[in-house]
Amino acid sequence: MKDLLISITKGLVDNPDAVVVDVDEPNEEGVIYYHLHVAEEDMGRVIGKQGRIAKAIRVVMRAAATRNDQKISVEID
Repeated sequence: MKDLLISITKGLVDNPDAVVVDVDEPNEEGVIYYHLHVAEEDMGRVIGKQGRIAKAIRVVMRAAATRNDQKISVEID
């Protein structure tokens, strides 16, 4: 899952070396939080107009997590 998030994000940004994903342990509800960090100048590219790209990233990640019987949340920091 982490590799999927990294590969999606690296295709969007100008500085792919700055893409970092931190993964938290599942909380009491079983939700795994993925914290996506990108360079400051690439933040707009990842979020998109009105958050459309961020929403699309979250939809793809949730679909992949459902196939693996997981619950996830993607935070863009």
